[in-house]
Amino acid sequence: MHDGASALPSAAPPFTGHRLLYVGTGALGVMFMPMWLHWLRSSYPDVEIRTVVTRSATRFVTPTTLSVFGGRPPQLDVWGDEPETTAPHVELAHWADTVVVHPATFHFTSRLALGAADTPTLLALQCTAAPIALAPALPPGAMTSPAWQQHTRTLTARANVTVVPPHQGISMTTGEPGAMTAATLTEVIPAVEALRARLSEQPSGGRA
Repeated sequence: MHDGASALPSAAPPFTGHRLLYVGTGALGVMFMPMWLHWLRSSYPDVEIRTVVTRSATRFVTPTTLSVFGGRPPQLDVWGDEPETTAPHVELAHWADTVVVHPATFHFTSRLALGAADTPTLLALQCTAAPIALAPALPPGAMTSPAWQQHTRTLTARANVTVVPPHQGISMTTGEPGAMTAATLTEVIPAVEALRARLSEQPSGGRA
């Protein structure tokens, strides 16, 4: 899988963000999130990182492991049952100057494209002006799906969103080619920096 340790020897690309919101969704490749957190913290020691995982992501990676490698507990992307005195979606939207969703499932990407805001993270991403990079991980056949193509067109039409192309992979279910694995963070970081540069050139400016 392209998400794995083979990417780590690469030199860290330049990154100008200061507050990174790192979101993991329920694709198998989220198992590498602890490794990538270690790489991020080693490569960019001055960057503050917050992690969020969807409920489905916890099938493949544990909050305990993410706490160890990330230096702080991850936030689970659900609304709390207890009354809150703060609004987590507002806080995340204003705090982050960079958002990376890695890996991004078909489901999460579709909900973002459709304007869904039924979790704290989705609502934050719908409202933030920060650059957002999505690194999809997809099952066989998804890339040619009319729904997927429509959703990616919708997202790339947004000024502050980029969708980083995935790589050809092997389906863990069938053992056959056709699945698409998420781009590595060594590819995602340059993509989000290019997006940040484009935003800074717009008359209204960016949030870099």
